[in-house]
Amino acid sequence: MNVAEPGRVETAVLLPGTGSDDVFVRSVFEVPLAAVSVRVVTPKPVPGRMLAQAYLEAVDEAASDGPVVAGGVSFGAHLAAEWALANPDRCAGLVLALPGWHGSPGDAPGAVSARAGAELVRTRGVDGALAAATDGVPPWLAAELTRSWRGYGEGLADSLAAPAERPAPTLAELSTLNVPVGLAACVDDAVHPLPIAKDWLNALPNATLCTTRLAVIGVDPEALGRAAVLAWLRASHPAPS
Repeated sequence: MNVAEPGRVETAVLLPGTGSDDVFVRSVFEVPLAAVSVRVVTPKPVPGRMLAQAYLEAVDEAASDGPVVAGGVSFGAHLAAEWALANPDRCAGLVLALPGWHGSPGDAPGAVSARAGAELVRTRGVDGALAAATDGVPPWLAAELTRSWRGYGEGLADSLAAPAERPAPTLAELSTLNVPVGLAACVDDAVHPLPIAKDWLNALPNATLCTTRLAVIGVDPEALGRAAVLAWLRASHPAPS
């Protein structure tokens, strides 16, 4: 398989996380990838139970003209890796931020949070769920949740529940991915624990991990994208031993 070099890849498809949207994932990745001459495609969520399938189809469409970099944040990172496993000849690499689990969601913090959010929407409505979900969180995160959750309309509850019902790639599956992978994680994120990102790192044959902090992302979302893109570049051009 011929893996495209970073400077020759034209397109990256970036997928958002649970309850997030194309606006946030673009704010994370667009500028860092433009710096290496890669344009980003950020599909909008298709709310409801077909959310994941719609994202995978969007990556398929973008890759119809040649290999793409796939990636995303949280659930979007899971889906990007899932797509790469099914389409190794069309994947030029992966930029993955904040993976939440591997294999079954189980009681991973991100899965528990997704289920709780869905239940809040079903029992309290969007306004009541947002009031609970944004209570005590940093203002930037409250603003992101308020915008993105309202954008899902009546499909919000099912969209929040979908990630917690879908396994991420297993570590054994990740070990078969030979493309360069850039991983980004936050050292202070309880919902996307750093040890999970390290599990992915250790399983993937050609991956590098860079870290940042949630407080940094709050004032500079591109910090998360820079970490993932830098890790991808390092994986693509490993230092001589």
